[in-house]
Amino acid sequence: MDVPAAVTAPAAAGAAAGRTARLAAHLFTLGVLAAWAAWGASVESYQMPGPLAVAERLGLFFTDAHEIGHMFWSFGHIIAAVVISFLIGFALALLPWYLGATRRMMHGRLTPFLNSYPGIGWTMLAIIWFGVNDFTVVFVISMVLIPFAIINMREGLEALDPELLEMVRSFSRRRLRALLLLVLPSLFPFMFATLRISFGVSWKVALTAELFGGNSGLGYMLNLARNDFDTPLIFGIILIIIAFVYSVERFVFDPVQKRLARHHAG
Repeated sequence: MDVPAAVTAPAAAGAAAGRTARLAAHLFTLGVLAAWAAWGASVESYQMPGPLAVAERLGLFFTDAHEIGHMFWSFGHIIAAVVISFLIGFALALLPWYLGATRRMMHGRLTPFLNSYPGIGWTMLAIIWFGVNDFTVVFVISMVLIPFAIINMREGLEALDPELLEMVRSFSRRRLRALLLLVLPSLFPFMFATLRISFGVSWKVALTAELFGGNSGLGYMLNLARNDFDTPLIFGIILIIIAFVYSVERFVFDPVQKRLARHHAG
């Protein structure tokens, strides 16, 4: 059976637009690499190493077990801080929802304070309190991420259907049961958004925390590279972080978000 031209024409136009967009993206990438190589060739290598020098340093990085270990320490710092901040932020968001008297204390005092306190401030204090170690790094990242979790969870709780909540209360007075059967499933999109935001922000904080308050991780390696004028390593670490964050966004968060969107649309 022949497909009407009115149906195939929009599909063909969409495919052509997609090919054009991909071509433009590839050309942009090639242009950036060309400009990078030209700049690197016109200045000293310690100021701007070229793409080949950075690629060679990355090859050395991934053949050195000690340097790879620092990369995994950063991954561990990030995962631990995201989990800790999510659990603490979720608990603090639930507190005024169940105990209304704490609402002003939580959303009018604590959350604005945490949201405005700079990460470098937490880093300096954590070094004084705990010294230069892994706990300091995880503490700093967690303190910066907690307000993101509180705000997102609060928005999710306020978006719950009050009539649905009233119906649940009419069938059962057990708050834990309502939390498990209604509140938590309804908050899944907000939980996912919290984890996604926290993951992106955590890398920006982790490097600073490891740079000043850590004795392991990619931020710690950045500090060593700066002292040794190992600029290719600095660029290599930046590329590692970009590749990792992009891969997680592209292959983990995007599929989960599409699945959640289909589920809630259904």
